[in-house]
Order: sequence, then structure tokens, then C-alpha cells
Amino acid sequence: MTNYIPRTAELTLLKYLSAFPVVGLTGPRQSGKSTLLKELLKDEYKYVTFDSPTTVAEFRDDPERFMRINGDKVIFDEAQKAPEIFTYVKIAVDNDREKYGKFILSGSSQFTLMKKITESLAGRIGLLTLLPMQFSEIPLNLHEESIFKGGYPELVKRDYNFRNEWYQAYINTYLEKDLRSISDIGNIRDFFRLIKLLAARCSQMINFSELASELGVVVNTVKHWLSVLEASYIIFFLPPFFDNLGKRIVKSPKLYFYDTGLVSFLTGIDTEGQFENSLLTGPLFENYIVSEVKKIIEHKKLFFNLYYYRTAAGVEIDLIVDKNQSQEWIEIKTSETFQTKFINSIERTKSPEEIGKLVYRGLTKAGADGIGILNYKDFLQEF
Repeated sequence: MTNYIPRTAELTLLKYLSAFPVVGLTGPRQSGKSTLLKELLKDEYKYVTFDSPTTVAEFRDDPERFMRINGDKVIFDEAQKAPEIFTYVKIAVDNDREKYGKFILSGSSQFTLMKKITESLAGRIGLLTLLPMQFSEIPLNLHEESIFKGGYPELVKRDYNFRNEWYQAYINTYLEKDLRSISDIGNIRDFFRLIKLLAARCSQMINFSELASELGVVVNTVKHWLSVLEASYIIFFLPPFFDNLGKRIVKSPKLYFYDTGLVSFLTGIDTEGQFENSLLTGPLFENYIVSEVKKIIEHKKLFFNLYYYRTAAGVEIDLIVDKNQSQEWIEIKTSETFQTKFINSIERTKSPEEIGKLVYRGLTKAGADGIGILNYKDFLQEF
């Protein structure tokens, strides 16, 4: 394939293929799953996609023969479209438990794929996620634009040309194709209105009742729709961090999009000038940093958890990276000028042995008292 941009997740995938009989690769539509698999494993694995009705028919007409022909070192793409395949994969794996890297199952629906994996392949499969391109994968000349134009591979490879047309087609495909396979949404128009409302609220705590009132639906409907958006890798949530400081902690999760380009499209931000002068400049930059950290964790399969911190008294820290044995306390600012007030919350909250970081758009400086002052590019390169 031409113009392939190597992905960080490649090394993780190869490691998992040597450790599990089956590897599952999920992620949003157009994040590059099929391209990565075909490019990285083209000389070792056969590629079979159930996106083809012909392939689905061949499998269902004679599954025993299909599995004999495709019984080892096979990529089954869009596996959720032929859910019976999971049972046959299980049988093939159980007949040869010492063989690792036997099958790869990939798909863009986390909900459908995970349901089938839980039912059939628990204990036999290693799960990975491929998200849009992370900072280190995007060409240097596009780093600034990627903050508000996103990281989908096709857009990056064509320097964000026809970006609005691409996102419109992406949303149309998602609404028309993916949603029907995930859940019975009902009112597609209200569902799309919810996506737009969420884009304007990125990096904010979610108020379910407020969203339900604006849409004219019940709270449970909003919660269901949010779970669908989460399962299809449009949004994710950061839960609040609970500690032993004995303070009241706000309980609502904060909302982020996996791709900031989609947020910009939905809110009408098209140029650098519009981004810099928008009321969403701060929230979008915060969303960008948090989603980049999320990508790094997923692509390297680091077993870290992400939280935010906010007390009822107003002490707030944007991001906590919980590394199990320690926490990093991270404040995110879109400013290019350092001000000492930016690190007040970290100073008041973190313990002396913990790491604090201010991530902003200014110059990296020498920090003090365990708090680093980092330009966002340096932060992402070092993470």
C-alpha cells in the first residue's frame, strides 16, 4: 500500500499475537484498522472481510468448509457482521490451544464485538483498540492544525483537504449504517441533535437532566444514547477521582470526544482563526490533550486509568493519570504565557512525592516543587 503511516499500535499488536490465540482489534470507523492489519501482516495473514455479502454467504452456506480454508493466521474483518463466526473460532482455538496468533477479529462496533467476545472467547482473546492518529504519528507540519482538525488517517494523509465533506459523509455513514447495527435509536434527528449539543459541551461535566430537557426526551433515553456513542468510539468519559482527603467530590463524569476534528466540524470551527477566537478554544484544547493521552494509553496498552478532580469548594484539576502505584496531576491551559496561578490547584492537592504538570502552549520551563511546566508538544512526546 502507498502512503502508509506507521502506527504506534503495531508493536502492541505483534506482542499480543505472540501471547493470545485470538487478538481482537476494535476502534472507530475509519481509524485505520483494516489498513494497519493488511499492511503489517500482508505476508503472514490472509485477509477476509465480512463487509462483503458474498463472504458472509460463503460462510453461512458451508461453515465447516469455510473454516477449513480459513483455519489459521486469518484476519476476520467486520466480524460482528457474521456473529456465528465467534463460535467456530472458539472451536478452532480449543482444538489447538498451544497455537498463538491464530486469528485476528476486527470491527468498528465495540458493543457488538464485545458482546460476542464475552459470550464465546473469554480467556482466549487479547483486546486492543485503534483510535485516530496520535500526535507522534502525525507529520510535523500538521501538528498545530491537528489540535482542531483531528487525527483520522485519511484526512491527515491529504493535508485536511475536503475536511468538511469528509466529516459530513462520516456522520451520514455512522447514522445510517452503524447505528442500526448497534441499537434501535428511534428518532435519528434528535440523536444527531444530541451529538451537536455534546460537541458544544466537550470537556465539561455532563448534566443528564439538562440534555434531556433540551431534547425533549426522558433522562434514560439520553443515558442510552450516550452509551451508544461511547460504544461506537465517538465519545468517552472521565470519572471523578476519589481520594482520602475527606472532601466532597463532585460526582458527574466529564465528556470528551475521541477526535477534536469532529467537535470542530459540529460547532462550525473551520480555520485557525476561528479556533483561536472561539469560546471553545479552551475546552477544545483540553479535549485534545486528554484524547491524546487516551490514545497513547490505548495504543501502547498501558494499564493506566484517567480521572479528573474537582471539589464542591471549586478546587479543580483537569486530568489525573493513575499509574496504579502513583498519580500524575495535570492542569491544561490554552495560554501561551505561564502564570503561577495555573498551578495553584496542583500545589494545594498533590502530595510531595507525586508528580504535577502544567501543560500549555507556551515554552517548557524549569519547574519547582515537583511540578513541571511543559509545552504540550514536549508533554506528548515524553508521555
